[in-house]
Amino acid sequence: MRVRNWRWRTVPPGAVLAVSGLLAAAPATWAQRDQQIRVPLMALNQGQAVQSWHVQGRVYMLVGAGSNITVQVGDEAVVLVNAGRADMSPQVIAAVRRLSDKPIEYIIDTSADEDDVGGSSAVAKLGFANTGQPGEPAGAGVIGQLMTLDRLSSQPPEGAEAPTDAFDDQWSFFNNEAIILQHAPAAHTGGDTYVFFRRSDVISTGDVFDTDLYPVIDAAHGGSIDGIINALNDIIAITVPEQNEEGGTLMVPGHGRVCDRTELVNYRDALTIIRARIAYYVGKGMSLQQILAARPTMDYDGIYGADSGPWTTHMFVEAVYRDVLAQSRHVRRS
Repeated sequence: MRVRNWRWRTVPPGAVLAVSGLLAAAPATWAQRDQQIRVPLMALNQGQAVQSWHVQGRVYMLVGAGSNITVQVGDEAVVLVNAGRADMSPQVIAAVRRLSDKPIEYIIDTSADEDDVGGSSAVAKLGFANTGQPGEPAGAGVIGQLMTLDRLSSQPPEGAEAPTDAFDDQWSFFNNEAIILQHAPAAHTGGDTYVFFRRSDVISTGDVFDTDLYPVIDAAHGGSIDGIINALNDIIAITVPEQNEEGGTLMVPGHGRVCDRTELVNYRDALTIIRARIAYYVGKGMSLQQILAARPTMDYDGIYGADSGPWTTHMFVEAVYRDVLAQSRHVRRS
């Protein structure tokens, strides 16, 4: 395992396969590339459990294998953000192969959650061996933030590969475009990563953003509402919309649909308002049950709320309440 803040990696001779028929042509513009790719993808997706969607540029999204998987297709290698659940690995591998027959260079873990990393061991086998350093294992490199490395080294989900490469705050490398990894401290967990594909102008947000659900705050592993809001602000700061706040930089969320800056800003605003309301109620001395009865999320429940499932609105409000209460007690002590 290597720990560093930057590293450039090249494909070794002989590791590159023939160009796939789908991506063989090199259109003059991204618009022509979009037209070339979207129609074939619709046909390729028919009857498939894992569906592919062309986001823009060199970036695609796979859905149906747990969390969203981002695929970046280079001329000589492929980069993935997350690998999905272990039981969906054969379908994920087939979906990647429908996009490219190039070896996978890296799998980037946005967190240590099972639906993000469970398939990393099987999918990494599609990678190549880089013999640049002694003792490096065969297969794709797996990248995780240091706290994600700690979790996956001690209690990995079944099928998950512990990261071979780790970073602290930021890491960058190149695969026909700059790929920038950024740590989001104390957000969904303590070790979250979001990924910016700079030329394609796509950001894979990980679980700090979900188009259909309030964010999961995993307090047991270092998550917090303030960390999520801070991460959203940082992501917003590097997005550039087209006219009337539509298009431009596109987001692949941890779960949900591809979207642009507008939906990300709306999500940040909703969380900021809900946190402020709960902080007001805490300042008034209200209990958790009283705050739940006041329904601080009511205006947004139609978009992000859930009454059942692994993460409900009740659980979200309770997590924010505990964060705010702990902060207010810390302020009073200081």
